[in-house]
Amino acid sequence: MFTGLIEELGSLVARDGPRFTFAAGVVTDDARVGSSIAVNGCCLTVVGLGPGWWAADVVDETLSRTTLGELGPGDPVNFERPVRLSDRLGGHVVQGHVDGVGTVVAPAPGLVIESPGTRYIVEKGSVAVDGVSLTVVSVDDARFGVAVIPHTAAVTTLGRRRAGDRVNLEFDLLAKYVERLFAR
Repeated sequence: MFTGLIEELGSLVARDGPRFTFAAGVVTDDARVGSSIAVNGCCLTVVGLGPGWWAADVVDETLSRTTLGELGPGDPVNFERPVRLSDRLGGHVVQGHVDGVGTVVAPAPGLVIESPGTRYIVEKGSVAVDGVSLTVVSVDDARFGVAVIPHTAAVTTLGRRRAGDRVNLEFDLLAKYVERLFAR
């Protein structure tokens, strides 16, 4: 589990088949092989680790459901370590399981995203965009809007997103479970 509060802006260093190598700082401080780190909202497992870098193997399922396959060397990415039981939950509960990919319609600060899953989104509810926990300010059948404060724009990839960019989306966990229960 994650909170959607990004700890660090890192970058992709290289991609060799399924192996992605990232440049990082603080997120590797207490990491070891087998640890989880979210990259743009995708929970990945550390398979290699050294000073200032870590690596993960990204499977076809993840590549088909996220924007990770679109990354090239030097591209910035959002990092977050999993929440510990002793931590405060400052964002919202984020699993690191991307539900779909949306397209930026309008950039931050009034970020608007065309989304395949707006049925899971409610005004004043939570959504994770590239792993960033955000509060929904508007929603209709095809898109939703969030307000991105200057600090978040500066320390995450969201300040760099432009119209047409694709972003990873994770919808509210409770909404997905409620829908599944009522479907039965």
